[in-house]
Amino acid sequence: MSRQKAVVLVSGGLDSATTLAIARDEDFDCYALSVDYGQRHLAELDAARRVIQQSGAAGHRVMRIDMAGIGGSALTDFSIDVPQAKTPGIPVTYVPARNTILLALALGWAEVIEAHDIFIGVNAVDYSGYPDCRPEFVAAFQQLATLATRAGVQGVRFAIRAPLIELTKADIIRKGTELEVDYSLTVSCYSADAQGRACGACDACRLRRAGFAAAGIPDPTRYC
Repeated sequence: MSRQKAVVLVSGGLDSATTLAIARDEDFDCYALSVDYGQRHLAELDAARRVIQQSGAAGHRVMRIDMAGIGGSALTDFSIDVPQAKTPGIPVTYVPARNTILLALALGWAEVIEAHDIFIGVNAVDYSGYPDCRPEFVAAFQQLATLATRAGVQGVRFAIRAPLIELTKADIIRKGTELEVDYSLTVSCYSADAQGRACGACDACRLRRAGFAAAGIPDPTRYC
């Protein structure tokens, strides 16, 4: 009997690497999807390739879209500086509609390969405050997936799985460590250099560093 297929969004960061490991542990054939959306650096896509290669995923695609053409985020617009300290409210590193677009791409691929499960590594506990990382968003997109697809009209019920959504960063790291995720392969930094070394000061670095400290696990991150 063949295993069920799942599309897993893999950015190259800590959370998506853990999500991929969870999907594999749940015995899915994992089809990894990474997206070159015009982000500030491509080190995370290099990291995604390393993570996916080690994971033994059934397939991997890198899709390209131009979210830099939309702008409005420090991650796609070089005229906006990446904050080097936590800021109140939704930070300028929020990319407008990013997770909506990424999930739409994953949904399209899932429909073609007849996968009914889509994994995304969003988190609503230790995160930067992005509106598209909340449980309400995931639930709404799952409803959309059924309404907006031929497969859904024909009776398929897609599941948008967000296994990290209620975990702390420390809990995510502990879970990934149990599943033998090699976090040295991952890049989370918003301002990583060409070698994938982290700045150590942005919000992503702050959350990652604090997570390893709280988990009591050595941080393998390479810092500038």
